[in-house]
Amino acid sequence: MTTRALTAALVLSVILTACSGVPPAEERIDSGPSEVTSEVARRALLSTDGDPLINPAEIVDAAGYDAIPAINDPVIVDAGRAGARLEDTEQVMLVVLDGQARAYPVRSLIRHEIVNDILGGTPVAVTWCPLCNTGITFDRRVDGNVEVFGVSGALYRSALVMFDRRTQSLWPQPLGLAALGPQLGATLTVLASDLLPWAEVRTAYPDVTVALGSEAELDEVTNPYDGYDMSDDPFLFSGEPDPRLPAFTRVAGVTVGAVSRAWSFELLSRQRVVEATVSGQPLVVLWAPGAVSPLETSDVRVGRDVGSTGVYDPRVEGRALTFSPAGPTGFRDRETGSTWTVVGLAVAGPLAGTRLIAVPHQDAFWFAWAAFQPETELYS
Repeated sequence: MTTRALTAALVLSVILTACSGVPPAEERIDSGPSEVTSEVARRALLSTDGDPLINPAEIVDAAGYDAIPAINDPVIVDAGRAGARLEDTEQVMLVVLDGQARAYPVRSLIRHEIVNDILGGTPVAVTWCPLCNTGITFDRRVDGNVEVFGVSGALYRSALVMFDRRTQSLWPQPLGLAALGPQLGATLTVLASDLLPWAEVRTAYPDVTVALGSEAELDEVTNPYDGYDMSDDPFLFSGEPDPRLPAFTRVAGVTVGAVSRAWSFELLSRQRVVEATVSGQPLVVLWAPGAVSPLETSDVRVGRDVGSTGVYDPRVEGRALTFSPAGPTGFRDRETGSTWTVVGLAVAGPLAGTRLIAVPHQDAFWFAWAAFQPETELYS
């Protein structure tokens, strides 16, 4: 890890621990396996009926419950008001449900990591882990209950560990399941969402709304993880990263059924389009420039251009389309000659106005994707 990244990570850890919700020593729980050092894990183990689905000794407390405050009642701002202060190239997470499009700026997610929201009538948890660069959106309904998720302050293989407020079960974000606690084994449904540049989102969805912790966050652009994605040592990561790629390589990863596959951004930036079939599911992976890294400098708007991806089902009205790059940021299908964007929208040609169906995927650092999908195929 670079000196700058190490310093930023250590300072962040100290600050979070100082303001964390870790209980005083006399209230801490002393029972549980001796190798478990995390107070968060110890508490969850006491209410776990069965074998944990992860090794609790790998859970590390970086902070305490709610030291990083999840958003439970987001402030919703229209595109015009937000667009006056969001930069075209900065990243937002786009979620579209039942015709409603909503953007969750990374400048807000970097401070909260979880947004409990309702979109298109569906209760969702929009989550982003800055240490793994994993943005994942979940349906919050579990066995008839609508869960509200918070940030536990613990990390598992460097990843965000969520907890539900109803049972205090622990949910490692990349797994989307309750690994410890009363809801052991319960799983969350993953919904399609994408990390995209604001300009592409606003163009594709003029009526998009923007969710924030407060409107003041439109003026807050500080990245507390300055230099992190230029390092080579994942923070509080146990074990050795998968050696097939450098740890901080960005990848687009897809899991269909029991099969996972990943494509590096380096490869995607050269090819722009990759067509594949995973477990019988036809896919097209699109990459376009125009999105900056929020983790490179102290300002989320000023990183290098890392680009963005979209993963889609290439079939439109039962016909499979094949794509090729068109211009610096667009794509064209060979069957109709229509022009498309990385957001999966046809903007010109016979199919103008048509939208491809998004397939859930993750843009993640390679070390994190491979740690949670150890059998992943790596496309090359």
